[in-house]
Amino acid sequence: MSETRHYGPGSDGGGRTWATIATLLQTAKMNNVDPFAWLAVTLQRIANGWPNSELDALMPWNHAA
Repeated sequence: MSETRHYGPGSDGGGRTWATIATLLQTAKMNNVDPFAWLAVTLQRIANGWPNSELDALMPWNHAA
C-alpha cells in the first residue's frame, strides 16, 4: 500500500510547506529584497531548468535588489 501525501489546508505537509514559504519571504524582507519580486524571479528560474547544483544562488540573501 502506498502512502498518500496531502499538501492542502489542514495537513501536516501543507503546514510545513507554508512555513518554508513564509520563512523565505520573511528572509527576503530582512535582506531588503521585495519578497514577491524575488519569488517571481526564483519560480521563473526554477521553471526554466535552474540547475540543482546552484540552488544557493536562488536564496533571498543572494538576490540582487
